[in-house]
Amino acid sequence: MDDSNQTSSPEGSVDPSLVSEDGKNVKSVLCQRCSSKVLCPGMAVIAEKELFLPSMRKKTSIGQSDGSLDGDTLTAHWLVDDMYTFENVGFTKDVGKVKYLICADCEIGPIGWHCLDDKKSFYVALDRVNHE
Repeated sequence: MDDSNQTSSPEGSVDPSLVSEDGKNVKSVLCQRCSSKVLCPGMAVIAEKELFLPSMRKKTSIGQSDGSLDGDTLTAHWLVDDMYTFENVGFTKDVGKVKYLICADCEIGPIGWHCLDDKKSFYVALDRVNHE
């Protein structure tokens, strides 16, 4: 597959070099802007779930909209079941029943999604991070 992890991938076309045989991340997950480490290798599992993430922007403007959010519906995510697994991630204020995940260093985001109803599911979109 020649799909880059930087572009929006159609469902089922995750770069196989990113995923181990047991479905975990092989490489470190890094912020696209500042290269801060978000996850260490082997700490998340691949998950396919259709989630809408607003366009990437500074933390202060997430959730402040006129009702029409621009963004992407993404399906390929790293799933983490404990917020303390992350090396470096921040959370936005509640937006309905959702908190968006952002880079804790440069505050760009959202890179992921967490529903407040499910305390054990933190999703990081593969298209919103780099792998190294």
